[in-house]
Amino acid sequence: MPIDPYILLLLATVGLAALFPARGTGAEVASGASTAAIALLFFLYGARLSTREALDGLRHWRLHVTVLACTFVVFPLLGLASRGLVPVILTDPLHQGLLFLTLVPSTVQSSIAFTSMARGNVPAAICAGSFSSLVGIIATPLLAASLLGGSAGGFSADALLRIVLQLLVPFLAGQLLRRWIGGFVTRHKKVLALVDRSSILLVVYTAFSQGMVQGIWHRVSPLRLGGLLAVEAVILAVMLLLTWYGGKALGFGREDRITLQFAGSKKSLAAGLPMASVLFGAQASLAVLPLMLFHQMQLMVCAVIAKRRSHDPGAGGVSAPEPAGASRTAVGTGTRSG
Repeated sequence: MPIDPYILLLLATVGLAALFPARGTGAEVASGASTAAIALLFFLYGARLSTREALDGLRHWRLHVTVLACTFVVFPLLGLASRGLVPVILTDPLHQGLLFLTLVPSTVQSSIAFTSMARGNVPAAICAGSFSSLVGIIATPLLAASLLGGSAGGFSADALLRIVLQLLVPFLAGQLLRRWIGGFVTRHKKVLALVDRSSILLVVYTAFSQGMVQGIWHRVSPLRLGGLLAVEAVILAVMLLLTWYGGKALGFGREDRITLQFAGSKKSLAAGLPMASVLFGAQASLAVLPLMLFHQMQLMVCAVIAKRRSHDPGAGGVSAPEPAGASRTAVGTGTRSG
């Protein structure tokens, strides 16, 4: 597969933050702009999700409960189990970041796009990703406070309120205004994609600038990064296998198993970055490093799987309607940063 240009943009953003980190007033401006960009992103998510689709999705409650269990139960258990790799493979800060990665909600955009490509249950993927994001606004900070303890030093009732105001309130506002702006958002799907990518790049720059100013990058060696990538590859493989074969054991059909595999095995950079900024403060850049690496890994691996699933013998029928913004190509799907 060719390298996704968005991955190159992410790497370039990290390089830019290393060479020209935002300081002083510039850091305050960048932080405020990234907060506004993420709020706008979730506002557009809310405007895009049809209330009827959300209500219809409740009929598949077994599927959505399974996705939530994978996201907020199985993933964290794997993160806790990885504690045994400290200090041989992982340092304690890297493990804390890895554990935080396992606590964030699933993706929205990429789950939809991969499910569509693989000819799965697209409406269920829309609801699963959205439900996971909404539950994660409350569940992720609570789990972080419980499992990370003092590492998530920014957690408090005030931190939870900030996350709710930044993510949940804009989403609900988008839902309330969908009657008037939903059609516009659907017709201009490129706007959502542009806001999605730009907001992630801005938050990455802000977080890594803060890390450079704090001087924390000397704590991560190339050998440790290699170990982190290997651990994340194992976690991703376990989740992909568990969601696929576990879905079969639970009696889900092929289309629902596809939704379970893609919605239950991925983690959201769009939701995780602002949460980390609130919960970890100055240490956010190191805390989100495992999430950034896992995010790119899941996109590349799931793109290959989705392409193969689209050629399954059982995929010969007509797939569910493709949502606005879902790509039919592996490389295009990779740009969904949800």
